Amino acid sequence: MCGRRALCLSMKPLGLLGIHHVAVICSDYERSKKFYVEILGLRVIAETFREVRSSYKLDLALPDGTQVELFSFLDPPLRTSRPEACGLRHLAFRVLDLDEAVRSLDAHGVGCEPVRTDELTQRRFTFLADPDGLPLELYEEMPVSS
Repeated sequence: MCGRRALCLSMKPLGLLGIHHVAVICSDYERSKKFYVEILGLRVIAETFREVRSSYKLDLALPDGTQVELFSFLDPPLRTSRPEACGLRHLAFRVLDLDEAVRSLDAHGVGCEPVRTDELTQRRFTFLADPDGLPLELYEEMPVSS
């Protein structure tokens, strides 16, 4: 936060272009790798075993170029998701067909919350959890008209 309002107003924006990556720490690397790659369909960019840390780093990509970094650490502490805690709440993915995405997850044995409609945007969404209970949202995009 800026201490002086006049100074804050005169500062140039940072020039942020978007989200480059989101980092996710998992408790079971192979289980989470299967979930993010085989079930969610993220593309593997690189997989690195970091000997010094005895852990993996898996770089994954979404079609728009956004990346998810999947890390494994020995005995990571559990993340508090419920009750909701301060900090990052969830990770939301855009989809064009929410019903098809939910059917696909169901076929893989991944349950979703009931589909709801955002009262502000009128877009449909649902929540699910990754293998470690990290809340994930699927948010239905409107198709772009051509």
